[in-house]
Amino acid sequence: MRLLQRLFVSEKRDYYEVLGVARDVDAGELKRAYRRLAMELHPDRNPGDAEAENKFKEASEAYQVLCEPEKRARYDRFGHAGASAGMGGGFRDVGDIFSTFSDIFGDIFGMAGGGGGRRASAHGADIETRVSLTLVEAATGVTKEVTVIRNAACSTCGGSGAAPGTEPETCQHCGGRGQVMHSQGFLMISSACPVCRGEGRVIRQPCPECEGSGLQQEEEALQVAIPAGVEDGSTLRLMGRGEAPSRGGRPGNLYVILRVEPDERFERDGADLHTEVVVSFPQLALGDRVVVPTLDGEAEIEIPPGTQPGETIALGGRGMPRLNGRGKGDVVAHLKLVVPSAMSAEEDEHLRAYAAAGGQTVSPERGGFFRRKKKK
Repeated sequence: MRLLQRLFVSEKRDYYEVLGVARDVDAGELKRAYRRLAMELHPDRNPGDAEAENKFKEASEAYQVLCEPEKRARYDRFGHAGASAGMGGGFRDVGDIFSTFSDIFGDIFGMAGGGGGRRASAHGADIETRVSLTLVEAATGVTKEVTVIRNAACSTCGGSGAAPGTEPETCQHCGGRGQVMHSQGFLMISSACPVCRGEGRVIRQPCPECEGSGLQQEEEALQVAIPAGVEDGSTLRLMGRGEAPSRGGRPGNLYVILRVEPDERFERDGADLHTEVVVSFPQLALGDRVVVPTLDGEAEIEIPPGTQPGETIALGGRGMPRLNGRGKGDVVAHLKLVVPSAMSAEEDEHLRAYAAAGGQTVSPERGGFFRRKKKK
């Protein structure tokens, strides 16, 4: 079986040879080479020519592999065996090619998809809405209700646009293809049918409710489950909850943009929450236990004697949950020394006694800041 696979793979021409390019070709020239071949071999230019259609498919398969860096790297290393190992080479039919490379054929033929009236399935527009939540809600996860107003399939005609009891008729001008052919120089160009406007169908009796559009506006309340650990600006996608397309097709998507409101107690850095704790000189010098805020209440931290202003103490695992499920971040307390602006007579007396006992003089540490800067 493997031998047969290798024999089959080896019968294929080299993809670079198919497109007529060097192996070090850049992405821009690769695309231009494929465009030239696509224009030459396009089925609309070669009606009934099976050989041209096969070459068209061969060129499209080659470009499908070489236009993506990862696939191209595997092909360069393993050849066609690499391309056939789950890399997606090949197409079901010519229509699949037009769908995959609709941007290229749109540039060539002035229409999305190209290719003799092969009409891509309609897709409704995407819509978005915004949801606000507190930092605590972002930490625990929450379900929020959002209300969206959108175009949906008409309930009277089921989205067809035709009056109840009738059906849209096949357009006689284009035969239901939605496209008509006309010559432009040596090329045969497809364009939207002027009668059905590319729909391929004509509605003789429009639905009285939607006036033939197949759409009606609706308001819907949706429950959106927001996972724990989301950040401000995160976006959730709800498939198929966007606008319905006119006269059938797939609805678009709804994008929910999350706004996490600021919390005056914390400054967020990913999964870590930073908070400021005000302390006095005696607390830093002698050590103490102080209270810091957390998401689920208050907690105590211990300040070791001799702690310097600006140092931090972390409460492990008391921060935000990580979206990948790997635990939580920390609450990081930043110690801020505050010097009193006024003191009582007793406080003044004791502080002066401390200063007189030598507490006023601070000896610089060996290898201090300026020495370290000089060494660098």
